[in-house]
Amino acid sequence: MTTESFPRPIGTHRRFSALLATTAIGVYLLLIVGATTSLTNAASACSTWPTCHAPTDPLSQTELAIAWGHRITAVLVGLLVAATAFTAALGDVSRRVRTTLLAGAFLYVVQVGVGAVTATVGPAAIAPGLHLALGLVIFTAVVLALAWDLELETGQEDDVIEQPEPIAEPADAAAERTLPTGRLARARLTAFAYFKMMKPRLMWLLCLVAAAGMALAAGPALDAATIVATLGGGVLAIGASGTFNHVLERDVDRQMSRTSDRPLATDLVPVRNALLFGLFLTAASMTVFLTINRLAAALGFAAIVFYSVVYTLLLKPNTVQNTVIGGFAGALPALIGWAAVTNEIGLPALALAGVIFLWTPAHFYNLALAYKDDYARGGFPMMPVVRGETETRKHIVYYIAATLVGTIALAWLTDLGALYAGTVAVFGGIFLWAAVRLHFERTEAAAFRAFHASNAFLGAILVAILVDALALSGPVF
Repeated sequence: MTTESFPRPIGTHRRFSALLATTAIGVYLLLIVGATTSLTNAASACSTWPTCHAPTDPLSQTELAIAWGHRITAVLVGLLVAATAFTAALGDVSRRVRTTLLAGAFLYVVQVGVGAVTATVGPAAIAPGLHLALGLVIFTAVVLALAWDLELETGQEDDVIEQPEPIAEPADAAAERTLPTGRLARARLTAFAYFKMMKPRLMWLLCLVAAAGMALAAGPALDAATIVATLGGGVLAIGASGTFNHVLERDVDRQMSRTSDRPLATDLVPVRNALLFGLFLTAASMTVFLTINRLAAALGFAAIVFYSVVYTLLLKPNTVQNTVIGGFAGALPALIGWAAVTNEIGLPALALAGVIFLWTPAHFYNLALAYKDDYARGGFPMMPVVRGETETRKHIVYYIAATLVGTIALAWLTDLGALYAGTVAVFGGIFLWAAVRLHFERTEAAAFRAFHASNAFLGAILVAILVDALALSGPVF
């Protein structure tokens, strides 16, 4: 695109995409600030509009500061929305992008009016939730415009790949593999093989999800015995799931560069031994979970079965939606953590599980882009293989937006505070920005950068949930 494609100072299409991404992050931040304002009842400290007059009660000064912060953020974000709509109206964009942004700008004006009435007359004067609903619609409109614009600017007409040739295997792979001669070295190699089958890289994140679920349920009343039993049972369940996955995919693993060195793919561990190891881990996991309660054990067993059978055998090799539906496996630890404390499933647990479920495609599609040829070689119908890289990058933006909306729902259902709000705003912005860069760079390095940004996003908000929730007084529901 030439510099005349958009009015100055934007000029280029890449700068317009950056403006769109910044506007999306700004609207998202406003939603977070609005949720904080509502939960703290800060709006009651300011019954005038557009400015706030200082109340006589000194205890409401904090609420007044929050209310002022909400209104100042609304002004700044409004300027961003107006600038984006103005640039789209005069710039070289598609009709649906222009229409969507203009509609979003109009709704922003309506939302300001709803906010003014709510502030001066009271929340009962307007339908409950209308202000938030309008904010979500505006955020959705900006994100859709961003995804569609990036698709047109950076997409390729035909980027679905042909099935690559399988990896050439030696006539006798076992004969060519050199094993240590010493007993200690052999023991170390075997022990590491069994450890590798347990997929230890998944453990820290999934245990963090379970810990966040426990913290939301119990707050500072969380006891050490519950923590140890829940995380211990979770580690064993993850290990069992990973081991069964290694067993069931051992033939396909040999065809993929990323997995060709796995213990069962290289015949380092016999299949029978691996199966017995997986069954042992399953039994051990159930034994530990049953020391907590039956619901936690049932959810733990469901997680093992879903990942090992439903995802590995049914979803992954047969449908392009394997990653989307498979996100249910990663979401279950949130329910396990809550159930371990309360012996039931509450709304905050479901909201946290929803965040994990929506985050999973946005996270894993980046890895699928980086290893597209490998997945094609293994015969897996991953999104980049079946529908191409352009469609995959667009869906990454979709699911990031859905994940961010999920974090807002979690904020509304809990008493999570400023640390959580700030963390999701900052790391959500980093995640979305990495996805935008991926559209323009379209390289393996960019895919890995977005993949690591997704890990950082989820890890950071889970830690923020732990810190914020452990400062609360107890369960919300």
